[in-house]
Parts: sequence; structure tokens; C-alpha cells
Amino acid sequence: MQIPELRRWLQLTLAYKLNAVRLKQLRTLAPTIDALLAITHTTFCDSLMPAEVWPFFSAWQEGTVDAATAELVEASIEWASASGHSVIAFGDSRYPPLLATCNDAPPQLFVWGNPVLLSLPQIAIVGSRKPSADGRRHARRFAAALTERGYQITSGLALGIDTESHQGALENAGKTIAVLGSGLASIYPKSNVALAASIAQQGAVVSEFPPHTIAEAWHFPERNRIISGLSHGVVVVEAAEQSGSLITARLAAEQGREVFAIPGSINNPLARGCHRLIRQGAKLVESPDEIIEEMPALLAWERDHNVQPVAGRQTPGASEAVPRSQLPSMAKAALAHIGYDPVSLESLLFHTGAAAEQLLPALTQLELGGLIELQDQAYVLSARG
Repeated sequence: MQIPELRRWLQLTLAYKLNAVRLKQLRTLAPTIDALLAITHTTFCDSLMPAEVWPFFSAWQEGTVDAATAELVEASIEWASASGHSVIAFGDSRYPPLLATCNDAPPQLFVWGNPVLLSLPQIAIVGSRKPSADGRRHARRFAAALTERGYQITSGLALGIDTESHQGALENAGKTIAVLGSGLASIYPKSNVALAASIAQQGAVVSEFPPHTIAEAWHFPERNRIISGLSHGVVVVEAAEQSGSLITARLAAEQGREVFAIPGSINNPLARGCHRLIRQGAKLVESPDEIIEEMPALLAWERDHNVQPVAGRQTPGASEAVPRSQLPSMAKAALAHIGYDPVSLESLLFHTGAAAEQLLPALTQLELGGLIELQDQAYVLSARG
């Protein structure tokens, strides 16, 4: 979206008159701002929107916005204008396609870091904020091993298992995504501000909340649906019987994602949540390889997009460059528009005429093959290619 369109969209979504389900329904009905502005009262009611919301929506169409919302929107746009910041609205080509399948997908995501990663395969790792020493080791080991196979590690930046998972990915030169229950200008917890900055450099920090939003207790169950919605599967490392991680696992199951649980000692209270999940049908796993074996969706994604899992440590360009003559047609088309001057994803989408779900895997293959590099959210030819 251009700034005027983004401003109008945020004026609609940040007024909190319509929940995420209703906003997605509206966006599906009218995929552009112009189409939203053209919705009539009859169409609005026929789409099963609440009648009491029409006066608000009609006022929005006419450009009437309350002062508090207008201030919030302008602060959000100012934040998004800074380097490394972006806002991805539902319907944007960069919006994560897996998350978009969720009924309550957030109307927009505020992103600090590389938004391209949100559309690539992810596995979430979650668990207790006060894990045991074994739990910490498991989180790091699983995160490191899964990143070696080329998958992003998604978690919530909380203390404990979330922190260990993010650090396990970063220390293994992998990509990781943190989904927050606060705005990105109000990182929570404060003790993980430095970790968030590291993640933004090597992955992405994400929130559905406006940048200056302070963390509230009810935000965390809300953000959990994004963690699971972005991911093909959720791994619960340690969790008490009453735990937010179990909420994430439940949401994952409702969204059709795989749920994995690491068992523990019957004497460890933090194992009880995992044992409960296993009794309810979660897959018991003792090694990262068991997760890969149980992920048909991920394996099918790799097969369909000709991406090969990497057995060892993987960093962009670490493998030998793939011969250009052996590249699939989409990768060749993308490479034809990438030189030594940075080119954005939006430019590549325009010049190739491809959809994001076609182009992003091709770019990943080019990056893993050492032909291109990602620098400040733009692509350039690699000196190694």
C-alpha cells in the first residue's frame, strides 16, 4: 500500500469497531480501499456485518475519524517510515499466505526486520517462562537443528523457552521470528530488547498492535494465534497444566497445524502440560528429526518449490552456487531482474508478474544457492554467484 491507502486502512482497523474476523470479511468482500469506499449500506448488511457498525463505517467512508484514532494512525505511519520498518495489510502480496488462511487473521502486521521471511516455512517453539535446565537445552537444540534444515523458528520473545529458542536459532546462523504482545516501539519484556534487535537483524519482529502499544495481559492470548498461524507446526517444550503455551497448542490444532510435545519426568510439574497434550493427541517427539518426518505440509512445500533441506549449518550463500542453467523458470525470471544495485521484493513482483507465493520460494532457492543476497530488505547479486 502507498501511504494514503495505508492511512485509510489504519483509520478503519485501529478504531477497534470491527474485530479481526469482520475486517477480514470486509477485505475479502472489497479487496482495495476504493472498493471499500464504494460499499453501500445494502451490501454491508447483506455481508452479515453488524447493523450497529454501519454508522461508524459510513463515517469512515466520508473521511470522519476521531482524534484519538487519527493520532494513533499518524504515529504508526511515522514508525513505519523508518528504515527496517514496514506494515503489511491483509491482502498485501507480502502478507503471509499461511496466516491468511486463519479466520481471525490480523488486519495488518507491523514488522521490524525482513517481512519476506513471514511467508517462508516456520516451526514454532514455545514453553514455560521458568523452564528447567533440561527445557532450556531442549529448546536450543531443537531450534538449532530445525534451522539447519532451513526452517524459520517462530516464538514469542518471552523469557524462558521463547528466549532459548530464538537464541538457539541465532547462534546457528538461522532465521527466527518473534511475535510480540506489545507494540514494536514498546518491546516486552524489557530485558529482551537487545535480543529483539538481534532478531530484527537476522529475522523479523512482528506485532498486530500499533507500535507504541504497551503490553497488556489480554494481548498474549491474542498474539498466540499469530505464532501458531504463521507456523506449519508448534513444538511445546515445557508447560505447566495452566499455561499460555497450551493456548498456543490449542489454537494450532484448531488452525489445522501439527502439534508436538516433548515428554519429561513425571516428577517435573513443567512436564504435565506436555503430557496432557500427548494424551489429547499431540505427537510425542524426542528429537528434531521426528518433527521433520511428521511434517508432510513442509515436505510437500519443499518438493513443490524444488528446495532441498540442508544437512549441515546453513547460511545464505554457504553452499556452492547452483548452475544457472539448472534453475527452475521462476528462479531464472527473478534472477534476470537482480543486479548489483538493490532491488525490492515489490519491484520483483512487478517485473516478473508473479504472485508472492510463486516468487518467494524462488528467491529463497537463489539465496540458499549463493546466487543472490538479501541486504536491508532488498536483493543483490552475490559475489559468490
